[in-house]
Amino acid sequence: MPRSSRSRSSRKRRPAGGWLRRVLRAGTWTLLGLLLAGAGVGVLYVQNLDREIRAQFEGQRWALPARVYARPLELYPGRHLDRERLVTELEALNYQRSGQGARAGEYAVNDGTVALTTRPFTFGDGPEPARSVRVQMDRGHVRSITDRETGDAVDLMRVEPLLIGSIYPTHGEDRVVVDLDEVPPALIGALIAIEDRRFMSHRGVDPAGIARAAWANLRAGRTVQGGSTLTQQLVKNFYLTREQTLSRKLNEAVMALILEHRYSKEAILEAYVNEVFLGQAGERAIHGFGQAARFYYQRPLNELRLDQLALLVGLARGASYYDPRRHPERARARRDRVLNAMHETGLADADTVATARGMPLDVSPAMPGGSRFPAFLDLVRRELRAEYADEDLRSDGLRIFTSLDPVIQLAVEERVREEVAAVAPRAGEHAEDLQAAAVVTDARSGEVLALVGDRNPAYPGFNRAVEARRQIGSLVKPFVYLAALTNPRRYTLASLLEDRPVTLQLAHGEPWTPRNFDREHRGEVTAWEALVQSYNVPTVRLADRMGVSQLVEILQTFGLQATPAPNPSLALGALELSPLQVAGLYQGLASGGYATGTRAIRDVLDADDEVLSHYGLELRGAVPDGAVRLLGEALHDVTVDGTGRVIGQRLPQRRLAGKTGTTNDFRDAWFAGYDDRHVGVVWLGMDDNRATGLTGGSGAAPVWAGIMGELPGGSIEHGRHPSIEYHEIDLESGARIVDGDHACERVRRLPFWQNSAPEAVAECEGEADGDAGGWFGRMFRNQD
Repeated sequence: MPRSSRSRSSRKRRPAGGWLRRVLRAGTWTLLGLLLAGAGVGVLYVQNLDREIRAQFEGQRWALPARVYARPLELYPGRHLDRERLVTELEALNYQRSGQGARAGEYAVNDGTVALTTRPFTFGDGPEPARSVRVQMDRGHVRSITDRETGDAVDLMRVEPLLIGSIYPTHGEDRVVVDLDEVPPALIGALIAIEDRRFMSHRGVDPAGIARAAWANLRAGRTVQGGSTLTQQLVKNFYLTREQTLSRKLNEAVMALILEHRYSKEAILEAYVNEVFLGQAGERAIHGFGQAARFYYQRPLNELRLDQLALLVGLARGASYYDPRRHPERARARRDRVLNAMHETGLADADTVATARGMPLDVSPAMPGGSRFPAFLDLVRRELRAEYADEDLRSDGLRIFTSLDPVIQLAVEERVREEVAAVAPRAGEHAEDLQAAAVVTDARSGEVLALVGDRNPAYPGFNRAVEARRQIGSLVKPFVYLAALTNPRRYTLASLLEDRPVTLQLAHGEPWTPRNFDREHRGEVTAWEALVQSYNVPTVRLADRMGVSQLVEILQTFGLQATPAPNPSLALGALELSPLQVAGLYQGLASGGYATGTRAIRDVLDADDEVLSHYGLELRGAVPDGAVRLLGEALHDVTVDGTGRVIGQRLPQRRLAGKTGTTNDFRDAWFAGYDDRHVGVVWLGMDDNRATGLTGGSGAAPVWAGIMGELPGGSIEHGRHPSIEYHEIDLESGARIVDGDHACERVRRLPFWQNSAPEAVAECEGEADGDAGGWFGRMFRNQD
């Protein structure tokens, strides 16, 4: 046996009772003595087997995989949640729609009301009982929750979280351990009826059964019956190899006798229902009826119908041969035979059996694999390895509760697939090779709500959201301007920056001449215009003037772990980060200047439901919120008038903020931004670093807009800050406009922090010379 952890059955013994009697066979040792009479070595042999059985049966039976769960759905009056989103989540949990929604795992919809009955679940803070409630919804909010049994109002409740994946033992066994009292009596009855009708009376080996099977096989000319008892089958699965030799058969019989002498029938049955092999999913072996129920029906064992229980019992005879997905006719015949055996033994009447035989197999169409969300599960494993050994994750039955929001994850996956397919043709002949990654986090806490690591989100390979380190291009520019805006006496959004050719020296001594995207220069521009239109030259000049080390400092305040060389090129994104790391940086912008970092795990519980680790909000640094608010206003303008204006075109009713990013030769296309509740990052590119032909504005921004349009967010704040005031500014001179009757052509209302508005007053006289449309032309030429 591989190293394993304590099973729940070994931790908590229940007294025998009911229809399952505790049977201690005092004459077993006499029988063993007769079998091995006069052989002293036989006594030692039996004693050794006895020690081996006890060592493995008591307390150290199975290596249990770690289970990874999404966040639970919390319901309370006033919560922002529409009916469609609630139904989507319930269906992800495999709740069945019914007329009343009265049974566990069922729901019903009636206009603005959703009735549902939850399943019981144990969280880190204690058990959540099953509840049958009626949720009244109105205009995208939960209006009230009523207990259907008592009529009382419910202030807060949780729906059990979605199981999103497991971390399996190295030997590939997967099981959900169940106590015997959690197993439907119909399943136990069916198992005994079809496999071992004399189970309650024999002592581990059934001579009458062996003789009956031998006679049936002789008459048929082939093997049609087995003579092994359930105890012998448990011994074979639990202790022995599958070789067909006389010595193995002898071992099996002797060990079955010992097992029956040492342990009750209940303990043997409980071990059997958790050990029996019932299916295969790639390298993962499905053991026990608890996991088989989820594997074939994606539902808990206690929610299955009689026909479904009978099918699972039938698989015990040969899971591969009777596999309902590969051999449905064999599976149906075997299921019906189990149902007939239940009728023969009085466990079910004729009408019940007839109804069950008429049911379809109804197994899930696809075998659930390791995770529906492979990129997110990969992130969880990476975070766990910081504190937990790999063997603990694979064998100790840990339960890991994460921040994943299933509805948001599913929405992000759908939008990535569709939006990337829409922009991919712009990549030309390499359209099929275009790859993508996306991250969505909670804007306040930094919890990762959704993660996509591939253009095909279900692909479990290279996780680009976490592993791909790519140059971030202009995504770094907001931090250049934020560093400046923290000194309002020196820099404001109206400060004039030079947009003229410049050559600077890099750290290794080589000259470097930055250029704007369109290769044009504009003389002087305001800081607002330079950021919104993503001009390179004035941004580099600004970073150089205030010192690139200030940029490094603010990036590290917001969570950057590295210490990049303070080269001027850093101001244009000469920095390689993953999409998740970018989300961590933008987290500070969305949270008002508080650096929270990102995290995917909330709690880790052991097999006894004790909390091993809790991961809460962690603040790692802060930047004045006034400077962050100024920057947020400019980043909103990026989505309306700047390089990310496709955002405003597609989502005109929302105030969003963000920044495009494009690297040299169009190798990477980025967009990072936020609303009042979420931070989102999108990356597009080729794995081999080839050019995509896409910019942040033409490639990543449309994908980001599609994602944000699906999220239940609103708009970033505007105004209402005690230290911020707004003034009209002449963008040509950076001066204030105080007279409403003016001739200034390019005017913008900009925010100023701590009374930092320019004192100079604009002197716009007459109509400006030149092309009046030049401002708009310049705006639309830049596509970064």
